[in-house]
Amino acid sequence: MEQILEVWLLHTNRRPKILIADDQPTNIRVLYELFSAQCDVFMATSGAQTLKICQTELPDLILLDVVMDDIDGHEVCRRLKADPLTSTIPIIFITAQNQVADEVIALGLGAVDFIIKPINSVIVRARVQTHLTLKLQGDLLRANALLDGLTGVGNRRKFDDDLLANWRQCLRDNAPISLVLLDIDYFKRYNDRYGHQSGDSCLKLVAKALSESLRRPYDRVARYGGEEFACILPKTKLEDAVRIAEAMLGRIRALGIEHLGSDVDRVVTTSLGVATLLPTLGSGPELLLATADIRLYEAKRAGRARVCAAKEE
Repeated sequence: MEQILEVWLLHTNRRPKILIADDQPTNIRVLYELFSAQCDVFMATSGAQTLKICQTELPDLILLDVVMDDIDGHEVCRRLKADPLTSTIPIIFITAQNQVADEVIALGLGAVDFIIKPINSVIVRARVQTHLTLKLQGDLLRANALLDGLTGVGNRRKFDDDLLANWRQCLRDNAPISLVLLDIDYFKRYNDRYGHQSGDSCLKLVAKALSESLRRPYDRVARYGGEEFACILPKTKLEDAVRIAEAMLGRIRALGIEHLGSDVDRVVTTSLGVATLLPTLGSGPELLLATADIRLYEAKRAGRARVCAAKEE
C-alpha cells in the first residue's frame, strides 16, 4: 500500500479516498485499521449515508456490505452505477454471503470484486491495491480524453461533466453558480486573413488568458466549440462573475493580437455572456446554459467586444 500511496501522491497530489460501508461498527473498525495509514477513509453505516458521502466526497473505491437496514448494498450499487457522477467509482462487495449466485449478482451489478467475510487482511489489502491502481490509470486516461487537443483546456464533454457536477454541489450547498460564455469576435475573418495556423495560435493564447483569469482551483474553463469558450464559476454571485468576465475581456484585448479584419478593433476582441442561478430541486443546468447563451448573443448584437449579463435569479 505504501507504493500505491506514492503513485497517487505523484499523479494527483493527494491520498486515495476509500469509503467503507457496513452497518456493523466492528467490521468498519477492522477495515479502517487496514487502510487509514495510506488512505483517507470515510465510513457509512447505512445505504442512504453511503449515497450521500459518494455525492459529496467522490471516493476512489467503495468497500460495500450487502445487508444493511435501509437500502441494501445491491440497490446502492445500482444507484451509483446509474449516476454519471459516480458510475466510475469501483465497488468491492465485502459480505458474509458466500454462494456463487451471490457473487454473480454482485458482479452483474457492476462491482469489480467480491470478498467473503470473515476477511483475510492480506488478500483484502492486495485486492484494494490492485483496484486503486486501476482506478488511477482510468482517471488519468479519462483526464487526457477530456482535454481539448489544441488549447489544453477542457473539451466539450469535460465541460458538460463539470457543469453537472458543480450544479449538484451548489444545490447541496445552497450556493449560486455562474457561467460565462465567450466568443472570439469575427474569428472566421481572422482565419481567412491570417491563415489557420495563426488561428490556432490565437485560440491557444485566448485559452491561456482565460485560464490565468481564474484564481480558484475549482473554477473551470473549457473550449465549448470552435472559437467559443465557457467558464464555470461555482459559488459565485452575478456581480463577481461579471467582474471576472470584464477582466477576461480586458486581458484578451491586452494580448494585442492583430486583427485588421475586425469591425470593432484592430486587435482580437471577445464577446461575453454571463448568467447566474441558484440551483433548485428538480432543476438542471440547462437553463443556466441557455441564459448565458442568450446574453452572449445580446453582446454580439450590441456591437461585440463587451460583456452582457443576466439578472440574478
